[in-house]
Amino acid sequence: MKTLGFSKTSAAVLVIQVALVSSVAARYLYERSNCPRVWTKSVAYDPELVMRGRYLSLQLTVDGCESTLPSGKNAEFPRNVDGTIRSTAYTVRGSVDVIEFPAKLMVKDNRLIAIHQRDAGPPEEQWVSAWQNTTCDQMRLRQPVNFYISEHAQSPLPVKQGDELWIEVTVPPKGPPRPIQLALKQQGAWKPLAFQ
Repeated sequence: MKTLGFSKTSAAVLVIQVALVSSVAARYLYERSNCPRVWTKSVAYDPELVMRGRYLSLQLTVDGCESTLPSGKNAEFPRNVDGTIRSTAYTVRGSVDVIEFPAKLMVKDNRLIAIHQRDAGPPEEQWVSAWQNTTCDQMRLRQPVNFYISEHAQSPLPVKQGDELWIEVTVPPKGPPRPIQLALKQQGAWKPLAFQ
């Protein structure tokens, strides 16, 4: 009888675990088919974790040109000879190396854009990092996105000078972007990467 009770408990735990994993998988499949998708440039980031497994940790580039920085003093706009603003595409300036702010991510005109949110709080907001002397379309998400690869797959890192590593992601209404696939941009040509 004890063995039978143990089997029922084990079966119940197994059913709960399968239901949890299935619900997460169903959510990701739903988001992949219904949420906006976009390609964005990425930068390889190594968190130096002892047990990180086989994955690439990537920081995504976001366009913050339609946003505002926490302080207007940190934005330098290109100006005409008479001093009027020529473009809203600003360059980040300031006394600190990195400016960070909470932002809402969205896809617009095939770009991953970040809109500054004044009050951090809701889980759908992501933190964006803007480095001094960089243009507003070259900001990055602070939290990297992990792209898992198979054990024997050849890593595209390090990326050769002049090449760019791009990643396609879905942008769900809440939480970070979800990775789909990678591609290398070499001299303007796209090379999708398959990890098998």
